[in-house]
Amino acid sequence: MANIKSAIKRNKQNNVKRVKNRVYRGKARTAVQKARAEIADSKKPGENTKLATQAAISTLDKAAQKGIIHKNNAARRKSRLMKKLAALEK
Repeated sequence: MANIKSAIKRNKQNNVKRVKNRVYRGKARTAVQKARAEIADSKKPGENTKLATQAAISTLDKAAQKGIIHKNNAARRKSRLMKKLAALEK
């Protein structure tokens, strides 16, 4: 446990940020999983598949914008989703 006042404060701040960041990371993961499931279940891309993919991309962008995940990490995940969606369209 920290003895210095500034270290104690820093630990409190880190805990608050960790909890807030967890929410956005979890939402992004859930949205990506739902989009992947939609892509895997459908034989051709329908409205639900595209909406799920757009929702996943939106949540990834929000997480990257807030600095919770790195922008390149978000770009990579979005690219993989779009690649699967494009393969489904062919």
